[in-house]
Amino acid sequence: MDIVITYVNGLDPEWQKDYEKHTKTPILEKRFRDWGTLKYLMRGIEKNMPFIKKVHLVVARESQVPAWIDRENVNIVLHSDIIPAEYLPTFNCNPIEMHLHRIKGLDEEYLYFNDDMFPLKPCKPTDFFNDGKAFLGMSRHLFAFDMYKNICRNSNRTARKALGMRPSLCFLRPQHVCSPMLKSACEEVYGKVEKDILSSLTTTREGNNLNQYLFLDYMYLKGILINRRLSKKHFSLGITSANKLRKFIECPTHKFTCINDVQMSEEKYTAIRRVQIEAFERILPEKSKYEK
Repeated sequence: MDIVITYVNGLDPEWQKDYEKHTKTPILEKRFRDWGTLKYLMRGIEKNMPFIKKVHLVVARESQVPAWIDRENVNIVLHSDIIPAEYLPTFNCNPIEMHLHRIKGLDEEYLYFNDDMFPLKPCKPTDFFNDGKAFLGMSRHLFAFDMYKNICRNSNRTARKALGMRPSLCFLRPQHVCSPMLKSACEEVYGKVEKDILSSLTTTREGNNLNQYLFLDYMYLKGILINRRLSKKHFSLGITSANKLRKFIECPTHKFTCINDVQMSEEKYTAIRRVQIEAFERILPEKSKYEK
């Protein structure tokens, strides 16, 4: 299987110029801030997921590619390689997620990672796929009080539409961890509801968007995704101390962690970033094949 990682460096001046030119909203630091931990995600993949065939790094432009990336072992994918030109540029993860399955040479089985998710313990291929089916925790929800949950509801309704099913009062929320995807299923649902997908694409996040849950919900409702949770610990930096985060990274109790950024002072960001990088450096000190 392959891994697809979406990445943004909000400190890139070329990207910032594009953002200022094409949007009217200020840059949201917690969504675009670079923590300097991408290389540790790559090191974790090499150490704990040696069965991975190829890593694809999806970025907006060439200036976003970190200088340390070894392009012999990392496939660089620009937004323009997979998203129709009329919907670019985009500063919204949702249009990007709608088109990841269009990466040239992508394996049928692939895992989609955000850059704040890290494999910290050894994994097996059967943690994610077996006999043509994927595994991921799924939960049902009734109320959608914010934009994100409305997008989740939109995605579930569109997945049901693609399958010829009636809308439901409840909607699904897949477990927030790396997402196991089947390329053929993504292509199938995209072909069925392409107009709905294209009409939902916006430059920045809006309530009418769809997200990657469209594909996961479709797979689940079709019976090719089994409700089985992956081993993951979630940290929100708004309520997690630097010491607690360091202890978990250095002695993890779960296979994956998601370290979720929030709005915080520059002082707190600097302190937590330092602790986080120091902890990753202790457990993953050696360069991976994905680094020069």
